[in-house]
Amino acid sequence: MTVYHSRRRPAPRQRPTPATGSRRPSRLLRILLVLFAVLVLGNVLLIEAYANASFAPDERSTPSGGTSGVPGSVRDGGPVIDATGSRPRSYRPAAKTIALTFDDGPDPMWTPKVLEVLARYRVPATFFVIGSQVARHPEVAHRIAAEGHEIGVHTFSHPDLAALPEWRRNLEYSQTQMAIAYAAGVKTSLLRLSYSSSPDALDQADWQVVQQAGDLGYLTVLDDTDSRDWARPGVDEIVRNATPDGSRGAVVLMHDAGGDRTQTVAALGPFITQMQQRGYEFTTVSKALRTAFTTPVNAAGHADEVRGRGLVWTIQAADAVMRGLWIILILIGALTLMRTVLLFAVALRHTRRRRAPDWSWGPPVTTPVSVIVPAYNEEATIAATVRTLAASDYPEVEIVVVDDESTDGTRSTVAALDLPNVRLVSVPSGGKATALTTGIALSTNDLVVMVDADTIVEKDSLRELVQPFADPSVGAVAGNVKVGNRRGLLARWQHIEYVIGFSLDRRLYDSLGCMPTVPGALGAFRRQCLTHAGGVGVDTLAEDTDLTMAALRRGWRVVYQDTAKAYTEAPATLRQLWMQRYRWSYGTMQAMWKHRRAVIERGPSGRFGRFGLPLIGLFSIVLPVFGPLLDLLTLYGTVFLDRWITLAGWLAVMVLQAVTAILAFRLDREPLRPLWALPLQQVVYRQIMYLVLLQSIVTALTGRRLRWHKLRRTGAVAADTA
Repeated sequence: MTVYHSRRRPAPRQRPTPATGSRRPSRLLRILLVLFAVLVLGNVLLIEAYANASFAPDERSTPSGGTSGVPGSVRDGGPVIDATGSRPRSYRPAAKTIALTFDDGPDPMWTPKVLEVLARYRVPATFFVIGSQVARHPEVAHRIAAEGHEIGVHTFSHPDLAALPEWRRNLEYSQTQMAIAYAAGVKTSLLRLSYSSSPDALDQADWQVVQQAGDLGYLTVLDDTDSRDWARPGVDEIVRNATPDGSRGAVVLMHDAGGDRTQTVAALGPFITQMQQRGYEFTTVSKALRTAFTTPVNAAGHADEVRGRGLVWTIQAADAVMRGLWIILILIGALTLMRTVLLFAVALRHTRRRRAPDWSWGPPVTTPVSVIVPAYNEEATIAATVRTLAASDYPEVEIVVVDDESTDGTRSTVAALDLPNVRLVSVPSGGKATALTTGIALSTNDLVVMVDADTIVEKDSLRELVQPFADPSVGAVAGNVKVGNRRGLLARWQHIEYVIGFSLDRRLYDSLGCMPTVPGALGAFRRQCLTHAGGVGVDTLAEDTDLTMAALRRGWRVVYQDTAKAYTEAPATLRQLWMQRYRWSYGTMQAMWKHRRAVIERGPSGRFGRFGLPLIGLFSIVLPVFGPLLDLLTLYGTVFLDRWITLAGWLAVMVLQAVTAILAFRLDREPLRPLWALPLQQVVYRQIMYLVLLQSIVTALTGRRLRWHKLRRTGAVAADTA
């Protein structure tokens, strides 16, 4: 063994320049940015959940509670109930008078059609509107008032008011009033309860709601003639249901929203014609009673309109964000499906081709190889790594261990091995990239292999790794790195991730000619390729990705050799995993930013810039960063939308993930036993990776400098090979 001590001037440990900017915002600022984004998105979902409450037709066939508390004069009285005073009263429309009422609007499709029919027959009506619908379609509500029709409150989100606490009821009324004030410029004291029908259907819970509404100054308007148009029984049946007996006055219930209202619109004209022929007069609810009420609909004040504007804009903004999220989810889903199909097709073709009996890279490669092993405080793993490299079946191997001023027993451990083909180089602290550069400069062979100091290499791995160099166009080869410590759940999750990533993703990138990374754990380069690429860079945290991209831009071919296997020690704790993936994600972004000019260049660099960079960005950043949308909207849909359809969609995605994992394990000839942890990986581990990527993006955007983090090694993989 040769021990060499470099006399280079000491350099500080590597602190790469960030991808953007040079400011150093505090950790608090980054936390606040993330919290702000989470709060905004959370508020959007809550607003959407509140404003999008689904509802059933306005009918309750039987009282849901006791009726002993409901005054008989109310149950047997008219459909308009005045509970504003100490003694409740009810009213009926005058004889030969019909108050035509419409519920659940405004709707941008059906309400204008209803208004057109009413205008044609010059018939006024009363529209009981839902506040969230008014907020979404204020122009329709404005038209209702502008054309002389009356507006009443039908709650904001159409809940069963009897099941809500008093504060929620007040919120339903007040928010609807604000929306009406902004859209129509009026305030109203007319109220129709959700799921209400005729007065004799009131139970005690409903009566308490009516009394509370009366205390707030509302007149509760029920109905005594239900067209049942919500059931879509046919035009003739709707007309019959809406027709009052004899010459009795009536409050007729119809709907201008909440579903397909084709039959309602078609029945409206014949119904009005028949009633007018029988001498009926159509009017609004307040005028149909012919009673001296305070005017129920009045002009809204400026303050009411301002508050209404804020509410309406909030709902519309939440709707816009939610539509954007669904559009993004659909696009991401389509891209993910396309990527999966592409992975399957390309990976299978790649594997069949490489494993075909007649496949060959060319004549066997026996050129001497130099192996560079950078090491910093690797006492627990370095001996096993060096021993497995020295035991390689490759004919001539030179091993250069570059100790980057370790503070533990790394140097003495390597020296104690006393292996004839191993050189130990001790250099002042400079970081991994500098250590690699030193090792390359001191090595003597044209084929250079880089191996991390915690990696265990199989006996034939070096021989397999360099075989692609039989093709003179190949400048670099990526080995097949696997997780060596698989005993814990966290390690199993990483094992699954490695197999899928290397078995499928690298086969895809290899076939498309844009391999983004030759892994530092096991990768090989021609010395000429290293020279053309400018050597190992020190200005990113992902020096392997940076070097690989530089090689591609110089026109070198970078390939994946799945038969060259090595085993690395995966982080054993969540903190260590976070630090590693944070560095990887941020380093990849740095490398992409560094090579961004390739997009506008010509030749191999331009081809990589216009094809490889977008593809890497799409698969490595865009798709992963929007991945949480699937889980977030799945949770949203399970709680607030159709639960079973949502869960079925989510399970379909999980099945697709499982099939992908099985294919990857089969292609890599790995046992399927660890895949029992896959469902939990999708639920838990994936969320951790989302957060890591999010933190990396925030770091890149804010321009914070990120230093190297040394991972603590346990030596578990090395112990298994001892």
